[in-house]
Amino acid sequence: MGKNRLEAFSDGVIAIIITIMVLELKVPHGGDLAALVPLFPVLCAYVLSFIYVGIYWNNHHHLMHAVQRVNGSVLWANLHLLFWLSLLPFTTNWMGENQLQPLPTALYGFVLFMASVAHFILAHALTSMHGANAMLERALGADRKGKLSVVLYLVAMVSAFWQPWLAAAIYALVAVAWLVPDSRVENVVAGEEH
Repeated sequence: MGKNRLEAFSDGVIAIIITIMVLELKVPHGGDLAALVPLFPVLCAYVLSFIYVGIYWNNHHHLMHAVQRVNGSVLWANLHLLFWLSLLPFTTNWMGENQLQPLPTALYGFVLFMASVAHFILAHALTSMHGANAMLERALGADRKGKLSVVLYLVAMVSAFWQPWLAAAIYALVAVAWLVPDSRVENVVAGEEH
């Protein structure tokens, strides 16, 4: 089956996730900068989560660009990824509202961890479907950055119970690492097109 419906559905869900996150931001009571101070942790959590959703949207786009079709396994793997991403508004708000308390901060990391596992499962389902030497498998290679991210999420989740600020710093570090454009898929696709 074609991939267009999966892409359109995923784009719509991701747009809704971002909308829900922004609707969770409360308007401050007061018209000066001091009114924003209590909202600073919530705004920071929102920015971090917005970046993560953007990273997943970008990577999802690259995955879909490198394949020709999808099957039932891919559809379910994609829903699995969207499920974990759909929990980001809740964990973002809980972590931000509670100013990095240990449990909300650890749960935020758990959702990031599960989203990264779900992304790995989706990529595996796509590479399995398209064959051992397919464009996507060549593009992803060993996926060191993806595997390192999973480890860092685990470290951050555990550290959240002792040093929540360290956990938040690790989440931000992983996001910054993924902000650097990952050109693996683009390079392989460009090579195939020439």
